[in-house]
Amino acid sequence: MTMTRFPLRVSRRHALVSLSALAASCALPNARAQTPDASRSILMVVQLDGPNIAVDRQIAAHLQKRGYQVQLVNQDFDPTGASGSDLVVISSTVSAKDVPAGWRTSPVPLLTWENDLLDDLAMCGKRHDVDFGETEKERYLWLVNAPHPVSAALPAGVANVFRKQAPMSWGKPGLGASIIATIYGQADKAAIFTYEKGATMDYEALAPARRVMFFMDNDSFTNLSAAGLRLFDAAIDWAARAPSVDKTA
Repeated sequence: MTMTRFPLRVSRRHALVSLSALAASCALPNARAQTPDASRSILMVVQLDGPNIAVDRQIAAHLQKRGYQVQLVNQDFDPTGASGSDLVVISSTVSAKDVPAGWRTSPVPLLTWENDLLDDLAMCGKRHDVDFGETEKERYLWLVNAPHPVSAALPAGVANVFRKQAPMSWGKPGLGASIIATIYGQADKAAIFTYEKGATMDYEALAPARRVMFFMDNDSFTNLSAAGLRLFDAAIDWAARAPSVDKTA
């Protein structure tokens, strides 16, 4: 009896192992499809010796965990050196006066939450507190463009993006922009907006590549709610993808 049942146990065990391996191999492509391409590189412009460098490093660690290669460079970095990157991120920890002017015409996609740079980048007008600025204490955004990928599949309407009230950056973009969200109760202040490559920005400038404005402040990243973090990730992913790849934009 023992000799006849033992091979059967082995056979069943081998069958289970084979089925498990098959299931795992079938699941792998889907898991990979939901993760950013590990070959995508982000150049993050920060103030390396600034008081908020710890937050910038947290953002870099978050992006690396999501599969991006991230390099931190100082605010005076020459824009021509970014040609090999898939995305440039300019933190609000920079001092706008120390950031070179060449980012305006850089052919590399760019995302920033430094509202003082929006006019230099031709993403909005030149008047502080009129064309761009920062609110004091806010917690909610009004999502107005739910079909856009940067809306992170969140429904249109009110979104709680901060865990507690904090300053928010905003701008009034040019006619070619896609406004994703405005500050709640202040429809004239765009908190998240994008430009597709070739879109008309301010001063009749054409976007040389994708451009994104996000609503954060120097230390806001650690204050993002789950919805806020989804919007951040969606903004990064959209900006880093070539238009020919992203068919939904």
